[in-house]
Amino acid sequence: MSALIDPKDLTHESGLVWLEDITHLDYVRQSLDRVTGRNRKPAYHRDGRLVGYATLAPSAKPSRASGTHLRRVFWLAPHDRDQQPSGLYATGAPSEAVDPRTVAPRVKGYKTERSEGGPASDAMKEMGITLPKA
Repeated sequence: MSALIDPKDLTHESGLVWLEDITHLDYVRQSLDRVTGRNRKPAYHRDGRLVGYATLAPSAKPSRASGTHLRRVFWLAPHDRDQQPSGLYATGAPSEAVDPRTVAPRVKGYKTERSEGGPASDAMKEMGITLPKA
C-alpha cells in the first residue's frame, strides 16, 4: 500500500518510466514489488494494467537472500476510475493510490483532491482536513 511505503525503500530510484500518458489519470496505485532487474520493464501479474515503474541506480544492490530488487510499480485495476468513472471509485481512491503528478524518483507521492475524485467533503472541511489541489 502507498501509505506503507517507507521512503528508505526509494533511495536507490534513478528514474520513472511511464508506459502511458498519465495526464488524464486522476490516480495510480503504487506498490513495491520484488523484481529481478534494476531497469527493465518488470513482469506484471495483477488484474488490470501496468502504468509505470521505477528504475534503480547502479548502486542498488539486490537482496542477498533472493537476488531480487525492491522496485516501485504503478498500476490500475479494471474497476478503477479511468475505466469505470461511475463505479466504485467515482469518489475516493484506493489506499495505495497517489496522484501521479506528485510522484518523482525517491518521492512517494500523495493523494490530492483530484485523486480523491473532487473537492473535499463537508466532513473533511469541518475537521480542517485539506488535500492539495495538484
